Amino acid sequence: MTSHYGVLMIAFGICLGICQVIVLPPVGAANILAVQTLAAKSHWNVMRAMLRALTDRGHTVTVFTPFLDGNRDGYTEVDVSGDLKVRVGLNVSRYLGMQTVPMFVAYMVNSTRTNCGSIFKDRRMREIFDSKSRIFDVVVAEALWLDCVSYAANVLQIPIIYVIPSPIVTHWERSYFGHFPNPAAVSNVMFWRSVPKTFADRLANTLHTVYGSWWLWREGRRHRQNKPLPSDAVDLVKPSLTFFNTHFITEPPRPLSPDTVQIGGIHLAPPEPIPRDILEFIDDAPHGVIYFTLGSVVLMSSLPENVVSVFRECFSQIPQKVLWKYEGDMKDKPKNVMTRKWFPQRDILLHPNMKLFISHGGISGVYETVDAGVPVLGISIFYDQPRNIDNLVNAGMAISIDIHSITKDKLLNAILQIVNDEKYQKKAKIASERFKDRPMSPADSVVYWTEYVLRHNGAPHLKSHALNLTWYQYFLVDVIITFLSIAFIVLFIICYLLKMVYKNYLKYAHNGKAKRE
Repeated sequence: MTSHYGVLMIAFGICLGICQVIVLPPVGAANILAVQTLAAKSHWNVMRAMLRALTDRGHTVTVFTPFLDGNRDGYTEVDVSGDLKVRVGLNVSRYLGMQTVPMFVAYMVNSTRTNCGSIFKDRRMREIFDSKSRIFDVVVAEALWLDCVSYAANVLQIPIIYVIPSPIVTHWERSYFGHFPNPAAVSNVMFWRSVPKTFADRLANTLHTVYGSWWLWREGRRHRQNKPLPSDAVDLVKPSLTFFNTHFITEPPRPLSPDTVQIGGIHLAPPEPIPRDILEFIDDAPHGVIYFTLGSVVLMSSLPENVVSVFRECFSQIPQKVLWKYEGDMKDKPKNVMTRKWFPQRDILLHPNMKLFISHGGISGVYETVDAGVPVLGISIFYDQPRNIDNLVNAGMAISIDIHSITKDKLLNAILQIVNDEKYQKKAKIASERFKDRPMSPADSVVYWTEYVLRHNGAPHLKSHALNLTWYQYFLVDVIITFLSIAFIVLFIICYLLKMVYKNYLKYAHNGKAKRE
């Protein structure tokens, strides 16, 4: 009996292997050209994790990046830090000023086009463009608000794969994927609600989406006229596939086309040992620890003094210890507070003594806290952060505070509510379990779908037919006009017939009256 069972298992394994070979034909080592267009560390973390997964698979990567990690087998860096200005440790007032749609869109369009122009003028990129042989098989590039970077795919005549390190930018969905998001159900990336629940939300979200899309078109047109790029003169290649740094646990479910893949949390690395002094501080905290940061882009020390004093006074009145990412020396620092320019955030959040994460709501930190199952007190600054925090609030694991109206009492009450009410901890653990429960890791998804594009010559069958439609065809303007025209003709005929009947009736009635007289 055992021998028969063994034979059956061997036969099953052989059949399974044959099926896998048939369904998934092998892909040889591909040469990948990667381009990081935005010099933001959190964005690079997503791209870096993707490229690591591809090189671990055996593919060869050449990447243009301002963030250097060092060359390794199959991985070659081209330093463009001299061309792209790295955005690290900037004044908070600059980002608070970009909360308006016009200012943020203008900034993103200018930054993206400037960076695209710098990279495509780079001597090493020009050498790649001028090469007569087909060196690369696919381009992998960040395309956050504009797709000028796909010009490389046009020149090299190869497919391109986009990487979006933030939630989906609703303003360009129509141009990238062919479909326009329904503002009644899908919140704009810069809208302050994760889901438009009320009529006021739907109205505001609709206006926000239309207004932002118009500003994006306006700024792009202005730049094309004033300072054209080579990419403006060609019909840019549409992405074969787009990887989004999203996940349905931290992003409301919404319709997605087949050429989009969610890889939220791909940057999450295995935990490493915490430095001894920090670990001793955490372990020696009988009431637990709170971690406070505003991310890598904003200088904590650039906060107004009245806001910093609110945090100092509040932290001095709670029993928990606080790890506060803060640059420089802090005057009147409470005894229960440790400050550093940098903390190993991922490793700290995974420590069992963590009680609360006070965060600005950057998407990388959101995944780290959800993965660790730690509740959040959100203090958003700009862009997608209010929406990211609202997603956690809807999940029951967070409270949000407006930085413009923050007071010691508001902050203290919010901290005590989260720390002392077990429901926030329970909801955070539930979100963590759901986040980790997936059929394939983000890294495996990147490898599979990248090789899928290579196996199927750019996978054009994944693209929506909506990309072939003009705006008036997509929104059925021509169909609506046809219906209205038909309705107008029918009404005109009916009115004409009624008028003729009425005129004949009057004529008949008049003749009948004349005869009677």
